[in-house]
Amino acid sequence: MSQATTHKEAKANRLIHATSPYLLQHAYNPVNWYPWGEEALEKARKEDKPILVSIGYSSCHWCHVMERESFENDSIAAIMNEHFVAIKVDREERPDVDQIYMDAVQAMGQNGGWPLNVFLTSDQKPFYGGTYFPPQAWAKLLQQVATVYREKRSEVEESAEQLTNAIATSEVVKYRLKDEGTEYSINALDMMYDNIGQHFDKKRGGFNRAPKFPMPGQWLFLLRYYHLTDNQEALRQIEVTLNEIAYGGIYDQAGGGFARYSVDAEWLVPHFEKMLYDNGQLVSLYSEAYTVTGNELYKQVVYQTIEWLEREMTNSMGGFYSALDADSEGEEGKFYVWTKDEIEQITGNDSDLIIDYYNITEEGNWEEGKNILHKTVSDREFATKRGIDIESLAEKVVNANTLLLKARTHRVRPGLDDKALSGWNGLMLKGLVDAYVAFGEEKFLMLALNNAAFITDSMSDGNRLFRSYKEGKASIDGYLEDYAHVIDAFLALYQATFDEQWLTQARELTDYTLEHFYDSGEKLFFYTDDSSEKLIARKKEVFDNVIPASNSQMAINLYLLGVIYDHEDYKAKSRAMIGKMTTLLEGEPAYLYNWGILYTYLTAPIAEVAIVGTNAKNVRIDFAKKYYPNKVVMGTKQSSGLPLLEGKITKGDETTIYVCYNKTCKLPVTEVEEAFEQLK
Repeated sequence: MSQATTHKEAKANRLIHATSPYLLQHAYNPVNWYPWGEEALEKARKEDKPILVSIGYSSCHWCHVMERESFENDSIAAIMNEHFVAIKVDREERPDVDQIYMDAVQAMGQNGGWPLNVFLTSDQKPFYGGTYFPPQAWAKLLQQVATVYREKRSEVEESAEQLTNAIATSEVVKYRLKDEGTEYSINALDMMYDNIGQHFDKKRGGFNRAPKFPMPGQWLFLLRYYHLTDNQEALRQIEVTLNEIAYGGIYDQAGGGFARYSVDAEWLVPHFEKMLYDNGQLVSLYSEAYTVTGNELYKQVVYQTIEWLEREMTNSMGGFYSALDADSEGEEGKFYVWTKDEIEQITGNDSDLIIDYYNITEEGNWEEGKNILHKTVSDREFATKRGIDIESLAEKVVNANTLLLKARTHRVRPGLDDKALSGWNGLMLKGLVDAYVAFGEEKFLMLALNNAAFITDSMSDGNRLFRSYKEGKASIDGYLEDYAHVIDAFLALYQATFDEQWLTQARELTDYTLEHFYDSGEKLFFYTDDSSEKLIARKKEVFDNVIPASNSQMAINLYLLGVIYDHEDYKAKSRAMIGKMTTLLEGEPAYLYNWGILYTYLTAPIAEVAIVGTNAKNVRIDFAKKYYPNKVVMGTKQSSGLPLLEGKITKGDETTIYVCYNKTCKLPVTEVEEAFEQLK
C-alpha cells in the first residue's frame, strides 16, 4: 500500500468548510469525506451506494491512530471512495447521530466505542459496524461489505430493517418503564447504597475494576445519601476515592485539571485527554466534598483546576473550550511526563524533595524513563516524613509546579478542541458556582457570570439554545443535554447571587423544552427538538453515564423550579418521570445516580430558605458554610414577586432568614446558626 499523501500534495475534501476541529483534522485525507448532511445523503440515494459513517472526536487517541493507518492511506482511501459515500461525524457536535449508531452496533452484540464505524444502506439504516480496525483488516472488511451489499442486497436490507426497528423501539418499552407511584424511603436508599457498595475498591477508591472513570455524579449521590443517613462507611469511601484521584496521575499535579480516565486501578496512568465535562463535574464534587469535610486537599484541587480552566480553556468571550488532546507530536502523554534529569534541572535546590514528593524514578513509571507525577501520601504525612513543616512544603511544591508549568510552555502542546458546547459549558458553569458557594472566591463568580453571559449572548436565540460555537458562529440546534445542564447552572447561579434574570432564563428554557422536547404520552423528554433534522429514530436518554442523562437532569430542574415558583405542574411532571425509573433505580443505581439525587430530594422534605434584607448576599455566603443539600435558597434586598418571597419582611433593620417546608415557615430569625437549628 502506498504511503499517506502529505498536506502540501493533498487536495482538501468537503470537511475543509467544517467548524468542528475533529472534522478539520480529516480535511486533507485522501478519503472523499462528507460532513453529515443532505448533500451526502442525497448522493447515497442517487448513486444507490452504501454509506460509511465514521464517528469520533478530536481528543480520541484511537481515532487518530485509525486516521494515520487507514484514512491517510491512498490505497485504502481509494476503496472507500469507490464503494461508499463516506461521512465523518463529530460525536460532540452530533450526539443524536452518534447515539443512534452506537445503539445499532451494541444491538449487533458488539462493544461500542470510538472511532465508531458503521455501514448503512442508502436510506441511513445500519447493517454492520464496529470500532477500531487495523489497516489490513479494514481494507478487507471494506471489500467484503461492498461485495455483500452488491450481491446480497435483499438480505442486507432485511437485516437493516430489523436493526432499525430495534433501535427505534421506545426506551419506555425497551426497559419496561412503568408509571409507578413512589413512596420515597431511607430503606430504598439503603438498598441503592448496598447495591453500589458491593463494587467499591476500598483501598484505592472508585470501583473494583480497570479502567477507572471518575464518574463524579456517583459520588455526589453518595454525598447526598451520607447527608440523609450519616452512614460513615459511605463518607469514608467518598474520601478514599477523592483522595486517591487527587493523588494520582489522572490529576495533572503540576497544572491542574483531570484526565478522562485511568487505564489502571490505581488512578496512576491516565488516558491523557482532558474533557471540559469531566472537569466541570469534578469541580462541583470536590467543592461539595470540601463543605462536608473541610479537607484542604479538595480546596487545592478546585483552585488549581479553575486556574487551568482560566489559563488553557477559556475564550476571549468567557466561553469554555471542549477538550485537550491526549497526544502531542503523535505520542500519547508526551506533554505531561518527565524524566528524573528534567526534574533535577528544573527544580534545582528542591529537586530531591520534589523527586520524592512526586515519586520520580530513573526507570520511570510510564515508559523509557518517563514519569507521571503522582503522590502516595497526604502532604501532612509527607511533611512529617521529611521533617519539614506543612507551610514550607506547600510553598516548595507551588514553586516547583510553577517551574514545571513554565518548562511545559516550551513543549509542543496537545491539540485543543476550541469549539464551545452549550451543555458542557453549563456543567462547568455549575462547577464554578458550586466552587464560589463553597469558598466565597469572587474570581470564581466572575468567571461564572462571564460564562453565563457568553451562553446567553452567543449561544442562544431568545429561549432557544444552539449546541456549538466556534469563531463567532453558533450552529446546530441544541439537544436536551444542552438545555438540561444550562438550566441547572442558571438555577445554581440564581441561588448564589439572587439575581432573578438567571431564574427567569432557567424557567423560559424549561418551558421551551416542555413545548418542543416533551413526550406527554410517555412523560419523558426526547433528546432532540421537534424542529430538528429527522433521523431514523428519535431517542430518549435515561441512563446516567460520564455525563448525567438529560432526562434525569430535567427531572431535577423541574422539581427545583416547581419548588421555587410554587408550580405544581412542574413538580408533578418531575415525580412522573422518576416514578417510571424507580424500579430500575433500586436495581441499577450506579448508572441512574442522578435520578438517585432527585430521590434524595424527595425522601426528606426540601427546605425553602428565604433571605430578606440589605445583607442578603453575605448571609447567603455564611449559610453555605455548612452542608445541607436538600434546600433551595431565595433572596432579595427589598421585595420580589417570587411566591416564596412574597410577604417576607425583615425583623427591624436586620437581614432575616425564613426556613420553610411546603410553604409553611418557622419563626423568622436573624442568625445563620438559628436557621440551621431550624433545618435540623
